[in-house]
Amino acid sequence: MIASSIKRDLAQAVYNEIIPAGEPWVYEVRQGQILRIVDLHGNQAVDTLFYNAHDYSDRYSAQDTIRHQKNLYLTTGSKLISTRGTVLLTIVDDTCGRHDTLGGACANESNMVRYAIEKRFMHACRSSFLKGLIDWGRGMEKRDITSNINFFMNVPVTPEGQLTFADGISEPGKYVELRAETDVLCAISNCPQLNNPCNAYNPTPIQVLIWDRD
Repeated sequence: MIASSIKRDLAQAVYNEIIPAGEPWVYEVRQGQILRIVDLHGNQAVDTLFYNAHDYSDRYSAQDTIRHQKNLYLTTGSKLISTRGTVLLTIVDDTCGRHDTLGGACANESNMVRYAIEKRFMHACRSSFLKGLIDWGRGMEKRDITSNINFFMNVPVTPEGQLTFADGISEPGKYVELRAETDVLCAISNCPQLNNPCNAYNPTPIQVLIWDRD
């Protein structure tokens, strides 16, 4: 278990929102602000994308982030790198200790392939991302949905390079905090997946808080 070394006054948060399971959330986080994502009930996958708020084509890159930090997993100290080498955010606190960079977002097509053909029409994270970005209304579309982070999701990689979607290690109240190193647009799909035992087949709400710069 990882204990937090940073204490923040919840009453001082400038933003505090509960995101229901299966719902998208899109919001701008300004340079220097602290974004906290809270796993309220434990083992809820929080699919997340980040973009440079001044140029959405400059976006989170899983490949560059992994190469920069020489680690497949994200935790305190990890810097999230964009396609153009911009440091978008830094993880400054993490009480979970394991966040996935490789598993990607569930889609209608993957629901059909991984589970059963009749699952194709079940809600999926790529659908949530698309809805959130379209509702944001800045001209973003399907091609703007790239490889994402899965906060609180445990996806070990075997010595042979295979991905294993394992039981989560998060618990109720665990959180990750990120400091925006530039103005960023954050897009979340609070995963609606009903077919994966990692969340006990029970998607749950999360909490998002923002503090002004330290």
